[in-house]
Formats: sequence, C-alpha cells, structure tokens
Amino acid sequence: MVLSWPTRLTTLCLCAFTFSAFTCNIAHARTQVATSELADVTESATPSAASAESQGHQADGDDEEGRKGNGERLSEKNEDQHTGQAKSAKSATIRLAESDAIFQEITALSKEKRQKLRIIALAPHIVESMFEVGAGHQIIATTAHADYPEAAKDILQIGNYARLQIEKIVQLQPDVVIAWKTGNPGDDLSRLKKYQVKVIYSNPTTLSQVADELLMLGQLTGRETAAEQAATAYTTQLNSLKTRYAQQAPIRTFYELWSRPLRTVANNAWPQQQLALCGAQNPFAHANDDYPSVGLEQVLATLPQVIIQPTQHAADTPDALNWAKWQHIPAAQNGFIFHPNADKVHRMTSRMLDEVALMCEQIDKARQFYQVDTPVSE
Repeated sequence: MVLSWPTRLTTLCLCAFTFSAFTCNIAHARTQVATSELADVTESATPSAASAESQGHQADGDDEEGRKGNGERLSEKNEDQHTGQAKSAKSATIRLAESDAIFQEITALSKEKRQKLRIIALAPHIVESMFEVGAGHQIIATTAHADYPEAAKDILQIGNYARLQIEKIVQLQPDVVIAWKTGNPGDDLSRLKKYQVKVIYSNPTTLSQVADELLMLGQLTGRETAAEQAATAYTTQLNSLKTRYAQQAPIRTFYELWSRPLRTVANNAWPQQQLALCGAQNPFAHANDDYPSVGLEQVLATLPQVIIQPTQHAADTPDALNWAKWQHIPAAQNGFIFHPNADKVHRMTSRMLDEVALMCEQIDKARQFYQVDTPVSE
C-alpha cells in the first residue's frame, strides 16, 4: 500500500506518540520523511537517545506517535464469540497479504513452539499488549519508549520511530518481528525482508481493534485463552462507555495535540475517536487532515468549553499552551482544562481505555456544569 505524502507525514509525526510520546516536532517529522526517501543508502541505523520517559503520545522532545485511527462503529463481542474473535484477528488486524502468509505459517506451529518464539516488537503498544497476554518474556528486543510494564524497561532497544538498527536485528536472529505498519520506517521494514526476516504487522486503526490485536498476539504466541479474556474485558468496557455517553449533549472541546505549531485532531484520528466516544464536539472534526495545524485565533473563536492537553503523568508541562491567559473562553473561565496521561491515551492498548474513561468523566462534569449554568449550544 502506497501512502500519500500527507498521510506519510502524519504517520511519521504520530510515531512520536505511540512509541510513548505524542510530542513529534513537525519540522523534525518533515526532515525524517526526506531522510526515509534515501532508504537503503546505509546499513547502519541511528540508535535512539533514550530520552526521559516520554509524555506518552506527547513526549518530552521530538519523539513519537499517538495513534491515528479510523472512526468505525464498535464491534459487538461477548464471551461466547471467542472463535469469531480469533478469526477477526487475522482478517481485521493483520489484513495485509504480505504479512498474512507468515502469520498463517507461525500459527500452524504447536502451542508449545509458539510459546517459545523469540520475538522483536517494534513499538511500545505491541510490547504492552504482549505482556498483557502473558508473552512479554518472549520479547528479545524493542524500540525506544517501550516502558510499560516495568519489566519492559529491561528489554534491549534496537531503534526508535525514526530508524531501526537493521544489522542488530539480523544478528539477533528473531523467529519473527512484529512491526507497526504505519509507525515504523517503511524503508527499514523493506530491508528486513531482504534479509529474509519474518515480519508481521500490528495495524489497529480503531478503538475496537485493540481487542483484535490482543487476539492476534494470543494466537501468535500460543496464549489464546489469556488473550480472549483480555479482549473480552476490553470490548465490554468499550461498549459500556459507548452506551453511557452516546446520547449526551454535545460540548465544544478542543484537543491540543501539539503546541508548536498548534496541532489538533480530526476525522479518523485516534484521539478524535476518543472524543467521539465521550460525546465531545470537536469544532475541527471535519478538517482536511486527521491531525491538522490550526491557528490560535481559530481556536479562540470557537470558544471551547473544554480543553484537553494530554501530557506525561497527567500534569502540566512547559510545552503546553497556558490557556488561562485567555479568560474569555469558557474552558479557561471555569477551569475545564484537563490533562490525561498521554502515555495511556495515545497507545493502542487496553490500558488506554481506563484513561479515556476518566477523560469522559471529566468532560461529563463540565457538560453538567454548562447545562445548569449555560445551556450547551447545538
């Protein structure tokens, strides 16, 4: 699949978020796009300068992704649909012919052999979900910002969102590499194939597909039961949130994804799906890009009633805009500026949903305030 330039630029920028930091500097991302076009010129990769713990999909520097996703209706799953869920993992999550054949080959192995596979996981969200299904100890290498759970910090790092250490990966001789299709450098993934390294892909694009991802990893590692339990719990919680906030009154909400330049979310972006789940009304939801740049004046003109600033550890950060300076906007007047933990909300994992649930509660608190004091306009 060939990505358009806008999509490739967005993807590279978003890398800084899911690798655990949603702080990708756009200028840096553009430089990286140009660099990736040089592909195959050199065999050595630039190791990541393991920075301070990223601000999870908004890190303390120019680092990686958050996650874009395509708005899709939640799939209804329950405990007696495990077989259907397993099939969904193949078709919905992998969905790439180049990867599917390898997946089929590996899952044809005995459970005992799958539980001993030596795996390289090329994104923090993959590492996190691997641990959740009980296969974390099978990971022999990963990328920068893979920091959850605690044991993940001890795993060898062989690159970051911008560049992978190809020679090191080949030397490690993994049984399989799990790559992030839209978050890892495409040229590096192509080089791995030239070395006949087996690569399959993580490719969740909607909130519901986190469950599919868990099921896929469970099949891959011979841990189907644990994966089914985790997927069912996740889907139940997701559907519960959808039901709870589906009929709530809209409330104008601005999502500050990045401050320099000021960037927000729209359309099928991963955080936009979360806003929609909470019943929040994003004034920029139908922008041309999933992660559009906006002017400060544009934002102020929308008079946001809530502002979301995802930051590391759910706290204020010097990089974020100080919205309190603009007291004429309702969000600043009434103190409805919330700071969800970026490491959680911007990774495609089940842990994300707990933080989104908290964000929904905060938005709903603001909604109730405005409904009493100032009716929310449609």
